Amino acid sequence: MLAKRIVPCLDVREGKVVKGINFVGIKEVGDPVKCAAEYDRQGADEIVFLDITASHEGRGTMLDVVRRTAQEVFVPLTVGGGIRTIDDFRDTLRAGADKVSVNSAAVRNPRLIKEAADIFGCQCVVAAIDAKKCDDGHYTVVINGGRIDMQIDAVEWAKKVEQLGAGEILLTSMDTDGVKGGFDIDMLNAICSVVKIPVIASGGAGKLTDFSEAFLKTNCSAALAASLFHFKELTVGQVKEDCRSKGINVR
Repeated sequence: MLAKRIVPCLDVREGKVVKGINFVGIKEVGDPVKCAAEYDRQGADEIVFLDITASHEGRGTMLDVVRRTAQEVFVPLTVGGGIRTIDDFRDTLRAGADKVSVNSAAVRNPRLIKEAADIFGCQCVVAAIDAKKCDDGHYTVVINGGRIDMQIDAVEWAKKVEQLGAGEILLTSMDTDGVKGGFDIDMLNAICSVVKIPVIASGGAGKLTDFSEAFLKTNCSAALAASLFHFKELTVGQVKEDCRSKGINVR
């Protein structure tokens, strides 16, 4: 059985790490290269960078952050935010990313996933899915920080991105993001039960036991958090220690 991964996430805006709740109320947290180096020291299995500026003007700043981080950090880097074209994939990988996460652009143009997988390999393509629960109980895909409901069933979309060649899914529950009430177990199970590729749980980690709960109650392969690590409420090492104490195989 593959070891479970603990993944700190750094939201980057204009070269600084920032954090908000439900994608709003953004405040600066620190320097992304220093943060990433600290997580590497703590034993993070991977680090995710999300460019939340995601504008063309901000692209150069983000690629510079990736280059500098790749020189300092020796765990895999996944980079996303504003990835719209094959050239964006290529530039991001050349800057030092190991994987590229694509979200809104893939929803609008699913062929982007297939093209990227064909050119760079499935292992480089992470399909980021932001989803929320509807009144009737199904999950819908949302983009633009949860502001636009694409009227796409999230479970069906997860199956489709796997068919198109995505090597991994980064699943964020917009209902739990930033509110620290725990990962969205029901949503994770809905997605994990229909795909064979790894699923990263994102959105909602608020305490030590939330990570082990996600691993024990779902088939997710990794659990991602931001605030808990940024504000030094927990270290990666503490999370891994708790998981090991419950018989969970972590790296």
